[in-house]
Amino acid sequence: MDGSELLQLVIAGLKNGSIYALLALGFTIVYAATNVINFAQGEFYMLGGMLGVFGFGRLGLPMVLAVPLAVLLVAAIGMLFEFTAIRPRKDAEPMALIIITVGGSLVFASLARHLFGSDALSLPEFTAGPSLAVAGAAIERQTLWIWGLMLAAVAGLSFLYSKTRLGRAMRACMQNREAARLMGIDTARVVMISFGLAAALGAIAGVAVTPLTSTRFDIGTGLAVKGFAAAVLGGLGSPLAAVAGGLLLGLIEQAVIPFSSVLKDVVALALLLAVLFIRPQGLFQRARKDKV
Repeated sequence: MDGSELLQLVIAGLKNGSIYALLALGFTIVYAATNVINFAQGEFYMLGGMLGVFGFGRLGLPMVLAVPLAVLLVAAIGMLFEFTAIRPRKDAEPMALIIITVGGSLVFASLARHLFGSDALSLPEFTAGPSLAVAGAAIERQTLWIWGLMLAAVAGLSFLYSKTRLGRAMRACMQNREAARLMGIDTARVVMISFGLAAALGAIAGVAVTPLTSTRFDIGTGLAVKGFAAAVLGGLGSPLAAVAGGLLLGLIEQAVIPFSSVLKDVVALALLLAVLFIRPQGLFQRARKDKV
């Protein structure tokens, strides 16, 4: 393998890794607020692409309006899902809430099939034009959008957590939700917003990648597994660790392809199991010690 081929694999790995990072951020935000794994996160990814296609293709909206509208609608769906399905059972065991999110993902996929059909749908690239040549490798213009949106999401979350009152409330809930409630923080509001943010991040990933791979009603489950694997790989509960886990997972997947493309989709599950057994706190987080 020469240098240009290696660079091409790295570019592809960082592209896929950025998608996994956005999904992993969604898992992490919800887990930090609720201690629940939201397996509907993959359907938010799917809905982002589907609603983007609907706004652009069926409503005739320009891309500059169709994409933000899709993200906002999915964020609203995420908050509505929390309000109607999660909040009424907020005192249930985490496993019961996880099962509710699995059921929610099935409902979202079924609704998408009935509303948008079972055919693959696609969008044009956000910026038309040929791929950019860099040291013998090609970078699709849409890939630059994916990278930029991922970096913007990370920067936006960093600003939210460090500079805003809402962000400080979210960080307090991450540390101890019950203590945050006793200090006067509206934890129900924080949880709802966390679901909305997670849904928006999934939608950003979905609408950004649709011009490259198209979208279907049934793609959410596979992406949810990879996003969850990325979150666990980096360290579930830490946004920056989740991003690192997503990028690392994307690069590892591409490193496997020259040896066996069949194994590419097995990597996420293998890494997930390995990390859960060997280092459950993730690669980029220290184990937490509880003081008595």
